[in-house]
Amino acid sequence: MTLPVPGLRERKKQRTRDALVRVALELFATQGYERTTVDEIADAVDVSQRTFFRYFATKEDVAFAVQQMVEDCFVRALAERPAEEGPFDAMRHAALEVWQTVGEAIQEIVPVDLYLRNFQLVESTPSLLAAHLRRSTEMEESVARLIAEREGLDVDADPRPRIAVAAFSSVLRVTTRLWGRVGDPSFQSICGITERYLDHLGPALAPRWRT
Repeated sequence: MTLPVPGLRERKKQRTRDALVRVALELFATQGYERTTVDEIADAVDVSQRTFFRYFATKEDVAFAVQQMVEDCFVRALAERPAEEGPFDAMRHAALEVWQTVGEAIQEIVPVDLYLRNFQLVESTPSLLAAHLRRSTEMEESVARLIAEREGLDVDADPRPRIAVAAFSSVLRVTTRLWGRVGDPSFQSICGITERYLDHLGPALAPRWRT
């Protein structure tokens, strides 16, 4: 099915939103998250503060806008995985599918190096790190409930969905931190790192590592 082409009004709104995200991340990277104001972001895009708040409820929301897009893509991809796939296979294939396809959408908003610098900013800014941990917990709970629904389980009675998602999410956090530190900031690189580390998830959970 062919998706409808967005009208002029929708395209203009998307361009404004993307510009706010790009400028915000640039300002955060150059002068710090805490020292950047909403007014500065709005002024740099030549819009009013009121316009900013039409797109984002808080400054925190614009800081995580690109990451939210990636997470939304992952949830949609996971929901569409074949029912016969087990939980880990479904999450693995969904994650790799997202990294293989979302790169172009990200780079329409921000350069990949700025996207990577935003990860470093989050780790070095206490308020953003706290927000990231809160958002990660909420995301894991949503994914655990989705996995439980796929498997026909009660997520509050069976611990396996939350345990599986927690282990999977931990691998993704490790690979995201490594991305860009190996000298290759491409989306092919994050796909390779993610696949390699997921391959080691089972062996890492084995009772013994030494033979």
